[in-house]
Amino acid sequence: MLPSYLLSLREGLEAALIIGIALGALQKIRRADLAPALWSGVWSAALLSAAAALALTLLGMNFNGRAEKIYEGITMLLAAALLTWMISWMSEQSKNIKAELEEGINKAVVSSGKRAIFWLAFIAVAREGIELALFITAAFFAGSNDNLNANIILTLSGVLLGLGTAVLLGWSLFAATARMNLKKFFQVTGYLLIIFAAGLVAHGVHEFNQAGWIPALIEPVWDINKILDETSTLGQLLKTLFGYNGNPSLTEVLAYAAYLTGALLLFHQKIFAPQENVAAQQA
Repeated sequence: MLPSYLLSLREGLEAALIIGIALGALQKIRRADLAPALWSGVWSAALLSAAAALALTLLGMNFNGRAEKIYEGITMLLAAALLTWMISWMSEQSKNIKAELEEGINKAVVSSGKRAIFWLAFIAVAREGIELALFITAAFFAGSNDNLNANIILTLSGVLLGLGTAVLLGWSLFAATARMNLKKFFQVTGYLLIIFAAGLVAHGVHEFNQAGWIPALIEPVWDINKILDETSTLGQLLKTLFGYNGNPSLTEVLAYAAYLTGALLLFHQKIFAPQENVAAQQA
């Protein structure tokens, strides 16, 4: 539940910010009459994203045996790669997103009005929604397979709570009833999602180990299930959040460590490098 909540909160807040900025831009140029077209684009993108999440999950549930392992492994690695790109992109573009979106709104109004506004909103929200669909599918497969109904309920609950929180935060920001440090928010969630993505990488490699695509080399490297069983409640939580495996293979451990180290160094560099460059120039 927590991974789906965190992912939905992050993606939902980005979508809420986009919608709020777009509505503010329309009010600024006194074209509130175009708001229905914007909302049509938003809801159309939301329906497309929900359909994509459902299709991806149902497709994965139809596979069995080796094919299932391969599909889940590909889904998890693809989600980890997209998650890494999203974190990196937001760390660079969060400062300029408002100006760029307002410029896009102005051009859309001048060019073809309602149709352009619809597609601008649709593409902006669909990008966030399709990303979330892939992330939620990967998080669903990373959860316990022992109780499918409980896994579905927890995943959907996390999504609904995350999106609901994002809506409240977005409304609060643009209603000027609260002030939120977005830079700090994206930094904190960025670090948490990197750890989650490392777990997806480890899960993906584990699935490929079982499918025979990647050799295990040594399996297991250690076995601590007697201390913390991965099938226990705490073990399943850690498995879903951080990719915990009580008896991992060597390639699984190496993949986890390599991704986590590289992603954290890259994210840290993107956050602090601009400030360091400015300080160097002033010196």
